[in-house]
Amino acid sequence: MKKIILTGGGTAGHVTPNIALLPELKAKGYDIKYIGTYDGMEKGLIENTGIPYFGISSGKLRRYFSLQNFTDPFRVIKGYFEAKRIIKREAPDVLFSKGGFVSVPVVRAAKKNHIPVIIHESDMTPGLANKLCYSSASRICCNFPETLDYLPKDKAVLTGSPIRKELLSGDRLAGLRFTGLSGKKPVLLIIGGSLGSKHVNDCVRRILPQLLKDFDVIHLCGKGNIDESLKGTPGYVQYEYVGPELKDCFALCDVVISRAGANSICELLALKKPNLLIPLPLSASRGDQILNANSFKKQGFSMVMEEEELTDEKLIDAVNTLYKERDKYIKTMENSSSSDAISIISKLIEEVQGNN
Repeated sequence: MKKIILTGGGTAGHVTPNIALLPELKAKGYDIKYIGTYDGMEKGLIENTGIPYFGISSGKLRRYFSLQNFTDPFRVIKGYFEAKRIIKREAPDVLFSKGGFVSVPVVRAAKKNHIPVIIHESDMTPGLANKLCYSSASRICCNFPETLDYLPKDKAVLTGSPIRKELLSGDRLAGLRFTGLSGKKPVLLIIGGSLGSKHVNDCVRRILPQLLKDFDVIHLCGKGNIDESLKGTPGYVQYEYVGPELKDCFALCDVVISRAGANSICELLALKKPNLLIPLPLSASRGDQILNANSFKKQGFSMVMEEEELTDEKLIDAVNTLYKERDKYIKTMENSSSSDAISIISKLIEEVQGNN
């Protein structure tokens, strides 16, 4: 049986594309294993799929001063030797990495064991973790055409981002049953990212009475961000995270407010959902979400509002404008050409495995 190990973690964006690949890999007869951190969010997400999961030690590679910069290198070294033992024991034919800091020791360990590696970069400009893996990779997949300029020419492949096919099979009535909403008003879906967004969450909750005059609201607010005082508010439901029912929430909603992680916005494009993107600011990121959002704005897929510009009045106006102009955004997205990333990546996996 062909064997593959997947890796990636830290945020849902480093895990969901791996999950999207699972049905195709299973159909092709692969025995699949996963390496992530001991207790990162990827652990629960992957264990829910039934894929065997191995945890390793991991440290974050920071660009700023922190006392943890002195201790985390030892965690990374420990993770490297743990990953090396796992890879030697499991003997995969290929490793696919979606990035995140846990992937660095895993990719290096695969290279040491002469296992071909494919890495995937979702954002327009490569992250530090993936940059550290370039020399160990046989192929480097990317999501945006602009990203090709940042990658080694002999390894770069434009694939797009793997989209979970089940998201395309959502059911509006199932969404109504799950949320308990009436279906009598347009539905606004708010996605704060897997870690949530305090600024966006707070703003949404301040303007909730105004929003609820015209919309029902589904609020995915992130772990630990439920507001108990708002439970039972008619027309408003909040969740830390939504699993299999997410496809039905997408089918139910008319417009979306979202962060601008590459995987999230590619899902919105695939689903043809009019959206307002509020990218993570430079103060909380390396600016990748800002570039992602501006690319989608330029292509006519999204409205964009910088977090620094976010006010109660501007958010209300933006939501109302987005809903009024939703048909324009839907038409533009319908005319876009999106590649079948899952098919392209699965062929690359077989290719590098055959060349090994």
